[in-house]
Amino acid sequence: MAGSVLSDTEAQRSGYPNGKRGGWITFPFMIVTLLGLSITSFGWVMNLIVFLIEEFNIKNIAAAQISNVANGCLSILPLVAAILADSFFGNIPVISASAFISLIGILLLTLISSLDYLRPRQCETGSILCQSPSKLQLGILYAALALVTTGAGGTRFTLASAGANQYEKPKDQGSFFNLYFLSLYAGAITGATAIVYTQDNASWKLGFGLCAVANLVSFIVFVYGKKLYRHDKPMGSPFTSLIRVAVAATVKRKAVVSSKQEDYHSGLEIETEISDAMPSKSFRFLNRAALKTKDDSVNSTWRLCSVQEVEDFKAILRVLPLWLSIIFVSTPMVMQTSLMVLQALLTDRGLGLHFKVPAGSLQVIILISASIFIIMNNWFVYPLCHKLTHKPLTPLQKVGIGHVFTILSMSISAAVEAKRLKTVENEHPMSVLWLFPPLVIMGIGEAFQFPGNIQFFYGEFPESLKNTATSLTSLVIGISFYMSTALIDLMQKTTKWLPDDINHGRVDNVYWLLVIVGILNFVYFLVCSWFYKYRNIQGDNEQVPKDVST
Repeated sequence: MAGSVLSDTEAQRSGYPNGKRGGWITFPFMIVTLLGLSITSFGWVMNLIVFLIEEFNIKNIAAAQISNVANGCLSILPLVAAILADSFFGNIPVISASAFISLIGILLLTLISSLDYLRPRQCETGSILCQSPSKLQLGILYAALALVTTGAGGTRFTLASAGANQYEKPKDQGSFFNLYFLSLYAGAITGATAIVYTQDNASWKLGFGLCAVANLVSFIVFVYGKKLYRHDKPMGSPFTSLIRVAVAATVKRKAVVSSKQEDYHSGLEIETEISDAMPSKSFRFLNRAALKTKDDSVNSTWRLCSVQEVEDFKAILRVLPLWLSIIFVSTPMVMQTSLMVLQALLTDRGLGLHFKVPAGSLQVIILISASIFIIMNNWFVYPLCHKLTHKPLTPLQKVGIGHVFTILSMSISAAVEAKRLKTVENEHPMSVLWLFPPLVIMGIGEAFQFPGNIQFFYGEFPESLKNTATSLTSLVIGISFYMSTALIDLMQKTTKWLPDDINHGRVDNVYWLLVIVGILNFVYFLVCSWFYKYRNIQGDNEQVPKDVST
């Protein structure tokens, strides 16, 4: 664990015996912060497409594209925050600053929804000619979106690693990750239901205002709890050592790789006291970076690296093929969620006499389903698998199960859309309830895949890159949003499947195409998983030696 940057005397004043910080006493502060920020971010992002269409007169597909870009930024920025936390500031200052930036952004969105001159005039009923937003209005809108995405991106996954850093035992860290995801989904469900319903049925001003209150409370609570946290000490840029390994291996590319342990640099002053200083056999080319030659000295850091630095670099390389497979399963998922909002707008969303399901809230079905199955997995499914097979599910096995459910969800979505198009021809809108089954199945897949990804990256990455590791899943989702945007644009240019009015398109064909991509990607994932060798973990809370095969 990273050392505390605060003195023992200060720690004792905070009520910790023996000058220690962290532990479960920090849990309420972390979780309340996560809840507030989740309510805020999901409260505006879930209904963004509807907000752009209704308040800024932006066309349907264009609104979906803007939403994808915003979601992409929301998912890519955690990597930037993680690098800043790992390299320079530590995660506690990064979370504090990001929560404040998010607060400024949501206040600006509240202001936009409150002042008429910051939005274009609403379309007249029955008119197809609508006033477009001015450059100034779009500029202010994009500034607000940039602030809220930066703030949310800087906190969501950095909070995961900051929370895990409060515990010494892997079992406690695993428990925190489970509670972290449940809290994340609880905040998301609240934002996607209560906040979105308020925006649709009361006013956008009140909905965004409630988000601002939640953001403010989370910021105050997190800052107040800082005296209790175990603060991680930034280690300088870990990426520098990765670059040095590549440079040193390239410079000494003609050197003969040795099979003797004493020929390699352990990184410590007394080489003879080092055990296990022999680099692994995988990626043997990189072993030259730690190979001692007559032209090297301990101070020549760009010619001679430690065995541990070489192994850290190899760990990153081993993860990359699997990381790519996660991108190709996430892209269809984000396309599916965007398209389902557009589908929901064209269905009968009435439930009972007085309630109408907000289109932006439809994705809450995924969150509820995922939350239920995260609990079921940890209390029933995983223990049962352990009992039947006498070994726990590995993280990659969990991710693979998630792949299967995702492909099944897209298949059902294709069938449901085909049925919806038939109801359009009969002039009888299909009930929105038909969209629920694929969303439920997608949530089941996410319950396996999302925690499995986090557990995999957190366990396999070097100690100096733990914040970066937890942000990689978010980065995957961000890239997927951009790939989804590009794919939608390509389909619009090359096919007639995605017109602005999807009643005249073939969204079902889009889903079937995604099913084919998902199946091909799943085969690729299975191949990569078969050859992957775990570095640190085998399954739930079970430690294994390095280079033990799955």
